[in-house]
Amino acid sequence: MKNEDYDVLNTEGGRPAKMWTRGVPVEEEAKRQLSNIARMPFIYKHIAVMPDVHLGKGSTIGSVIPTMGAIIPAAVGVDIGCGMMAAKTTLTANDLPDSLGALRRAIEKAVPHGMSPKTRGFKGRDKGSWETPPKPVDAAWSQLKDEFNTICLKAPKLKNTNNYRHLGTLGSGNHFIEICLDETGFVWFMLHSGSRGVGNAIGSHFIELAKQDMRSHFANLPDQDLAYLREGTRHYDDYVEAVSWAQKFARMNREVMMQNLIAAVRTVITKPFETHVEAVNCHHNYVQKETHFGKDIFVTRKGAMSARLGELGIIPARWARKATSCAAKATRRVSIAAATAPDAQ
Repeated sequence: MKNEDYDVLNTEGGRPAKMWTRGVPVEEEAKRQLSNIARMPFIYKHIAVMPDVHLGKGSTIGSVIPTMGAIIPAAVGVDIGCGMMAAKTTLTANDLPDSLGALRRAIEKAVPHGMSPKTRGFKGRDKGSWETPPKPVDAAWSQLKDEFNTICLKAPKLKNTNNYRHLGTLGSGNHFIEICLDETGFVWFMLHSGSRGVGNAIGSHFIELAKQDMRSHFANLPDQDLAYLREGTRHYDDYVEAVSWAQKFARMNREVMMQNLIAAVRTVITKPFETHVEAVNCHHNYVQKETHFGKDIFVTRKGAMSARLGELGIIPARWARKATSCAAKATRRVSIAAATAPDAQ
């Protein structure tokens, strides 16, 4: 079956997957993973598949999974709320110093990043966290701590995680900060990060709880990472509360980093400038309640973002090579996109 814009992957006994991958090769392992997801009994209407789809843990990266009556924690993953933030400034390329070394050093000093060695017995300070968090971190944490304490009453082990000291920090892996130019020469600040250590702990905790639930009900799953929490159960409600908080943490984490990034740039570039002339802050690993086809459902986006009419998103150019269905304003290292890639509808 074909449509003008997408192909359809049909799975016997499952929901269809609408695949915006025309002209893009899709690995067979990813197709099998999509078929496994499509056979889950609570998938609503259809799965949406993005042009850069590829094999992931729990679910395919580059997919949108609408569910009714259940949530798959591993489909959201452990980097809960991972996403992008970008802010346009009034600076132009000519305002940047010839050597960017001082600018990089100032940013690295202002935003903790990386991770400490995972060696047995390592007792040094976590270099990716704050030793003495600055005031913007305290102000942001004050908006998060009460709800976090409530979550910890239900899951006490989450209390002993990196939370407050990771707020406003970058992390490692593919998380990054960049100073970018758009096609007209204006400077943008861009960063990529999520909910850091506490989000990882929340995701891991509920993935394991979902697996325990499946074992207790002798559920026959095509993949253990498709273990799910059913609506109406305690673990389901606790997960919805905790994942929503982690996504709030992730968004505020990016906002605090952006504040500190801007302050660091001002110490190097003395010319007065404004920021947030145009700004975007969006998740691409998250779950949220939405209304589609007249029903309130949960939509999980794994390596995907919402793209309603007029809604801005960000696709870094290094990730955008296969995202042929997105209309973007291409830049040297960033695409600030009014994306046309579909959501669950």
